[in-house]
Amino acid sequence: MNLFGVRLLALVAAVSFATCANAQDFPNHPITMIVPFAAGGTSDVVARTVAEQMGLALGQNIVIENIGGAGGSTALAKAARAAPDGYTIAIGNAGTNAASYTIYPDLPFTPDSFVPIAMVAKTFGIIALRKDFPAQSVKEFITYAKSNPGKVNLGHAGVGSSNYLICKSFVQAAGIDVALVSYRGAAPALTDAIGGQIDGVCDAAASVSQSIQGKLVKGLVVGSTVRLPTLPDLPTSAEAGLPEFEAQGWNGLFAPKGTPPELIAKLNTAARTAVESDAVKKRFADLSTVAPDANEHAPEVLQQLVARDVEKYHKLLQQK
Repeated sequence: MNLFGVRLLALVAAVSFATCANAQDFPNHPITMIVPFAAGGTSDVVARTVAEQMGLALGQNIVIENIGGAGGSTALAKAARAAPDGYTIAIGNAGTNAASYTIYPDLPFTPDSFVPIAMVAKTFGIIALRKDFPAQSVKEFITYAKSNPGKVNLGHAGVGSSNYLICKSFVQAAGIDVALVSYRGAAPALTDAIGGQIDGVCDAAASVSQSIQGKLVKGLVVGSTVRLPTLPDLPTSAEAGLPEFEAQGWNGLFAPKGTPPELIAKLNTAARTAVESDAVKKRFADLSTVAPDANEHAPEVLQQLVARDVEKYHKLLQQK
């Protein structure tokens, strides 16, 4: 072997050794988890719940960084640019990591800009109204909306968010003309619904269920096939006479493209440990959120969800 070959082999060996050493040492300082919305919404609540237990499993703190704007795209653009060293990860959903590619065709990132780590939660979409809204049921709401086209408004966490998709799914299933009001996160939208500044919100059970329980807003319908244990009086879409309304979503963790497989494996193991912990299970139960099944922890499952939902929401959002 010539001198060049010897040097090349030595370089490859050195890089391999360094990668293994870094993986064994990882993490040796706090990890940042980017949340693409304001504090208090579903993604934020799920992120904080999972991050605490992941941090315990990894032996390092996971620091939450909330970045609102453009339905989560501002945050994901930052995550895509981050160093692929495992110290910056992001939580996403069907909105930020699938529908956004149809809504914002000029995004500075693509699905290939991220490496899936793990799905960490399954969520359920709800339509909730300000407590003094005149309609008491889905049928009454649709009748009211059709009698007042364009005058009813529903808030969501930003165009491209999963809550926006809940709105779009509901409005198209109901065949109504309502104004969709964009916020920088679910929490500000819910605050305005509670205060009566808007007529209602499209939200996930994780962030709106407690306000329904406290009668700060009134739940109209959940886009699920079964009633939620925390909201037993809230009808499913089929029970409400609108079976076409389907709003079951997910939250998943992603790392920038190029993050070494060894680090993804460590993060995946920590995520799995977190969602299987009693602390997360209890908190999720309180939030009407479900942890992934045992066969849904692998990064490949999240990758398949993204691919499926890119196509699904492209079709939904192309409809008029």
